Amino acid sequence: MLKSFFQADLLEAGCDEAGRGCLAGPVFAAAVILPKDFEHADLNDSKKLSEAKRYELRTVIEQQALAYGVAMVDNIEIDEINILNASFLAMHRAVEKMDIPPGFLIIDGNRFKKFNELPHACIVKGDAKYFSIAAASILAKTCRDDFMNKIHSEYPQYDWVSNKGYPTQKHRNAIKEFGPTAYHRMSFTLLPAQLSLEF
Repeated sequence: MLKSFFQADLLEAGCDEAGRGCLAGPVFAAAVILPKDFEHADLNDSKKLSEAKRYELRTVIEQQALAYGVAMVDNIEIDEINILNASFLAMHRAVEKMDIPPGFLIIDGNRFKKFNELPHACIVKGDAKYFSIAAASILAKTCRDDFMNKIHSEYPQYDWVSNKGYPTQKHRNAIKEFGPTAYHRMSFTLLPAQLSLEF
């Protein structure tokens, strides 16, 4: 069972992102404040859950959270500021969207750019340790999946409905054949050197 909170003195929000390693689409982030006594046997790191279970838990989170926010940074901004800064910015935007301002942030990972002087703690593999970070990982992942499923209809040859923009062989083959789209991150290595783009 995951832990309910990192510290008990301040209202705490868990933060996580989804889509850092993708070749296309935005990076999404979420911030979630859960009740201090919140527990759920199935809630865990989104990567350890089936797609159906993630969407099931998303409903639970949205109904039971005291507050939550979801935000994104698109591929154009990612190319301008790099993916690490874009991940931080997406988290900042998610916190800004919350109806209740948190007093403390717990961040999945080992790095974060301070937001509005809010105290925070970075927790490696935090999405497998704390309910609020796991909840944020699920909201970020499912909202990003929704976005990628939507734009799949514009460019079905890239198979985003299956790979969600990650660098699968089918995705890379489509980039090789058709070139990049308006959603691709041009600052990323879209193809290995031996499959370099020619357009």
